[in-house]
Amino acid sequence: MDYQNCRNLAAMFYAEAARQGDKPFLWAKRDGAFRSLSWARAAVETANLAKGLRQLGLRPGDRVALVSENRPEWVIADLAAITAGGITVPAYVTHTVDDHRHLLTDCGASLAIVSSLALARRVAEAASQAPSVKGLVVMETLLPDANLPVAAQSWDAVLARGASAADDVADWVAEIAREDLACLIYTSGTGGLPKGVMTSHANILANCGAAYQLLEKLDLGDEIFLSFLPMSHSYEHTAGMMFPISLGAQIYFAEGADSLAANLLEARPTVMTAVPRLYEAFHQRILRAIEREGGFKAKLFFKALALGRKRLADPASLTLSERLIDRVLDRLVRDKVRARFGGRLKALVSGGAPLNPEIGRFFLALGVRLLQGYGQTEASPVISANPPDRIRIETVGPAVDGVEVDFAADGEILVRGPSVMKGYWNDEAATSRALAGGWLHTGDVGARDPDGYIRITDRKKDFIKTSGGDMIAPARIETQLTLQPEIGQAIVLGDQRPFLVALLVPNQELQGHAPDRIVKEVAAAVTRVNGGLPTLERIRRYKIVAAFTTANGQMTPTLKIRRHVIRQAYAAELDSLYEKSAG
Repeated sequence: MDYQNCRNLAAMFYAEAARQGDKPFLWAKRDGAFRSLSWARAAVETANLAKGLRQLGLRPGDRVALVSENRPEWVIADLAAITAGGITVPAYVTHTVDDHRHLLTDCGASLAIVSSLALARRVAEAASQAPSVKGLVVMETLLPDANLPVAAQSWDAVLARGASAADDVADWVAEIAREDLACLIYTSGTGGLPKGVMTSHANILANCGAAYQLLEKLDLGDEIFLSFLPMSHSYEHTAGMMFPISLGAQIYFAEGADSLAANLLEARPTVMTAVPRLYEAFHQRILRAIEREGGFKAKLFFKALALGRKRLADPASLTLSERLIDRVLDRLVRDKVRARFGGRLKALVSGGAPLNPEIGRFFLALGVRLLQGYGQTEASPVISANPPDRIRIETVGPAVDGVEVDFAADGEILVRGPSVMKGYWNDEAATSRALAGGWLHTGDVGARDPDGYIRITDRKKDFIKTSGGDMIAPARIETQLTLQPEIGQAIVLGDQRPFLVALLVPNQELQGHAPDRIVKEVAAAVTRVNGGLPTLERIRRYKIVAAFTTANGQMTPTLKIRRHVIRQAYAAELDSLYEKSAG
């Protein structure tokens, strides 16, 4: 793929579909088994849907909201919208009516494509309050008595309408310029109201090109991706959809978190992108399985882990006998771990949030290549990543091809390059702030070593300034807390307060025990962490709370903590922690 000269994303897709023909492209579970949609068939359906959307009144530059779980129709809908000259506006299926109303009215959507009747009801309620929306397209069966407050068409009906139209989509694709907008991806809202990030075809093509430069040493060929993260997030949209398309790769759609382990064995992917929370879950699952096994197998496992960690720290530190044992353990232990991921994995990629280095070293020591990267929606999204042959897992790697990184006086990471957004939709003030001086101001704080590897130390906005004037980065403390086996999630707070407090979620396994045991074990974990922290960073008070989830709005769809939401939800409890201390 000629990323620099490709005209647009639609042209990229149709060219690749012509090359791949009847080879499998998109895989989804139907009737208990993965079934594929070929490249050729996907191209036909995409073109027909694009013509059908034009028949519904879509015009170049119009925005099309897309609300669906990951599935083949998601890809077809996205590509069809841009084929017709539209701008895709992905939204999360977890959005409330108010969330959808904000998105639809803010972007001025012309149409909305939704996956199910249940989602259609929620989106239609929001659309009835958004004057720009002309109607909905529903992927699944549309019942005659649906009684939606806006006009709705079934997916099949729109496809049939497009199939009978005489238009040639090649003419439309030829009119799309690289600098035209491909999508508006709304930020996930960790710190307030989401803003629409204006992302061009050129932005995403540049990022795909950088990803290829990063991974080409993996001998890229017939790749298979397993898609798990929501495609409505820029990370999965680029790394899990557009990049695989550029490679002519196959994409399997995971059924969900509960089925992921089984889906890995079924899809046997070569590449997978995910967020740290997923790797933490895998880490816990593997350790629990080893604890159940016990005996000689457990001894072999922990020996392989120890030797692997020693080799990571310094390959020359292994003695001759250790090197021989390490090779044997590669067959006896590491092959079994790799088999959990399907057995042909070339790389796992972690992004979307900071990866705990201990989790990263765990997988690397067990022979699973894990690359930590860093990005933002505003950069389409990848900014830096660890090269497969030079991994420093405690960092997010050097800047990827074409991206420049610099640092402000306060350590804020600044980025510029062809993948940086055009700005925020309908928000010139926010655009001016974010792109001041020609650099994207990320809001993240970090540093770079002499070899160009970047370390992220914290979010600029998340720094805690105590009432005593001390500046404290909570992320490091939260990492130490969640490293403890008793603690599943943690948030550290204390801005404008005399000391730090925390909200702690017990590990899932511990949650099934008696309350007294939970309290005792969490207390012991906090004591251990505090013992290794400076006095100012120690947790003075804490409260054990229910899990932070996407369902309660306390995590984003990519499993990042929404601090402002949690602070509001637990305002009274947090106040009581300080009142208790004062008393």
